[in-house]
Amino acid sequence: MTGTLAPTQPLTAADRCDRCGAQAYVRVVLNSGGELLFCAHHMRKHDESIRKIASDIQDETDRLHSTPAAASDGER
Repeated sequence: MTGTLAPTQPLTAADRCDRCGAQAYVRVVLNSGGELLFCAHHMRKHDESIRKIASDIQDETDRLHSTPAAASDGER
């Protein structure tokens, strides 16, 4: 149930978890048409109940484990 609807924009640092305000890494589109944003912690905590009411889940938690690219000399 991930990425099956219309393409969505990647989540950014400006997207915040609706539960705690931390950076959101998961966007949940609800069957009712609404949308919720979650940090990885709150998605794991509520995963089972969220999946029952979600029509789509955009999960970008894999970004938490990737190594950011180093800035080149011209970008510093």
